[in-house]
Amino acid sequence: MVCIMTKLSNIEPVRLVALISGGGRTLMNFMDKIRSGELAARVVGVVASGHSPGVERARQAGLEVCVVPRKDYDSVKLFSTAVNEAVLAAGPDVVALAGFLHLWHYPESLDWKVMNIHPALLPSFGGAGMYGHHVHEAVLEAGCKVTGCTVHFCDRRYDTGPIIVQRTVAVLEGDTPNTLAARVFEQECIAYPEAINLFAEDRLSIDGRVVHVRAK
Repeated sequence: MVCIMTKLSNIEPVRLVALISGGGRTLMNFMDKIRSGELAARVVGVVASGHSPGVERARQAGLEVCVVPRKDYDSVKLFSTAVNEAVLAAGPDVVALAGFLHLWHYPESLDWKVMNIHPALLPSFGGAGMYGHHVHEAVLEAGCKVTGCTVHFCDRRYDTGPIIVQRTVAVLEGDTPNTLAARVFEQECIAYPEAINLFAEDRLSIDGRVVHVRAK
């Protein structure tokens, strides 16, 4: 699959806050695409659910990072309150869950401004506990011939929000969760910036569960 991303000099960059839990690969992809002019965004804050390699990578990239350890909070409600405080303080236009593994109840002011990426073609292989290699193992066990990734708006549940962008990957004979994950991540690096650019261009509208993309 070939996709040539174009530079976006005529689009006003959106203020983006990224939420991370792990190594920060998706966040680093954002930074690469911003530097190359292929992502119309400016990362104004990072919120991490714990001290992880992604925190150090973000700080080394010169980003402001707020760590809100999930283990310090007894409920989703308390955790969400702390995350909301950190997110809203940065004044985002859009929030991107970039490998964020925890349920988050964001405030109404962020409705349809929060995105997530999932390493499968939703609505298949989504839900609580379905992340990372768990997804790719399930795809292989099901005998799927095609998989991919999905960028969607969040709706305060796991993997059920309206779909913005999907990209596909063939499942090959002899694939392992590792080899499949690597090819899916290549498409994630294209799909997520594409979705954020559509948001920045104000080309997205939501009708029920359907996201419509307006022509330029």
